[in-house]
Amino acid sequence: MIKVTNLSFTYHKSSIPAVKNLNFAVNDGEIFGFLGPSGAGKSTTQNILIGLLGGYTGEISVSGKTLQQWNHSFYDYIGVCFELPNHYLKLSARENLQFFSTFYNVPVRDPVELLKMVGLDTDADKKVEGYSKGMKMRLNFIRSLLHKPQVLFLDEPTSGLDPVNARNIKDIILDQKRQGKTIFLTTHNMHDADELCDRVAFITEGEISIIDSPKQLKLQNGKRVVKVEYMNGSPEQREFEMDLIGENNDFLNIIKDHRLISIHSEEATLDDVFIKVTGKRLD
Repeated sequence: MIKVTNLSFTYHKSSIPAVKNLNFAVNDGEIFGFLGPSGAGKSTTQNILIGLLGGYTGEISVSGKTLQQWNHSFYDYIGVCFELPNHYLKLSARENLQFFSTFYNVPVRDPVELLKMVGLDTDADKKVEGYSKGMKMRLNFIRSLLHKPQVLFLDEPTSGLDPVNARNIKDIILDQKRQGKTIFLTTHNMHDADELCDRVAFITEGEISIIDSPKQLKLQNGKRVVKVEYMNGSPEQREFEMDLIGENNDFLNIIKDHRLISIHSEEATLDDVFIKVTGKRLD
C-alpha cells in the first residue's frame, strides 16, 4: 500500500538531514508503527508521505501511484490525525466536522455518529475553545475518519488521553484494521505500538535501524527462561531455561509440590528492545 525508497529530507537552513535514506513498505491492511523519540524524524516522514513537505529526494508510492501521480483525490483516499489538534476554536465540534466535511468529494460520515464514538456527543454544540486537551485530541482523531479513508496516518493518537479514552481510541483503530484499512502510526508510546502494530520500524536521528513484528523483536532480544515464584515457607524465585523445561525435575517438583505465586517467561519489552537496538531511550 505504501512504498518508500531512499527517502531523504533536510529542512531549509539546516545542514543535518531530518531523515536519511529511508526504505520501508507498508502492507495493505496492516498497522505499521514508526517508533522513535521526539525529534527522530517520525512526524517529518509522515508530513512528507501526506504531501505537506516537498523538496525530498527518493520515491514514495501509495496504492501503486507516486505522490506526483496523485491529484486532489489523494486527500479523499487518506485520513490524517496530527499530533497537535488544529480546530476552529470559535466553532463547536459539530460545526468543525461539518466544515471539514466540505473538503471532500466523497460521501462523509454523520458528525454526531463520530462524536458519539468518542464520547463527545453531549458536547457536540460546545465551542472547541472550551474543550480540554483530551477532548480536542478525540475530536482531532475522529476528523481523520470523516470521509472513510482507505489509509490512515495517525501521529500520537492517544497523547494526552486518560486510560479509558485511550483504550477507546485503540479499539477504534483496531476496528479500522478489521475493516481492511491500512494504518501508519507514529508514536513514542511503546505500549501502544506493542498492542496495535503488526510491524514496527525503529527510527532515531532520521535513520531506521530495524523493522520487524513486536513479537519477533521481543523474542529475539529476550531471555529464553521461565521465572517461577512460589511459596516454600516464604516466597522464593527460581529461573529455568525454557528449552526442555518439561524434562527439568526441579521445575516439575516446584509446580507439583508448592503453591505458585506467579510463573512467566522473561521476554523483553519493546522498550528494552528499542534501547538495545538503538542505544537510545524514548524520552
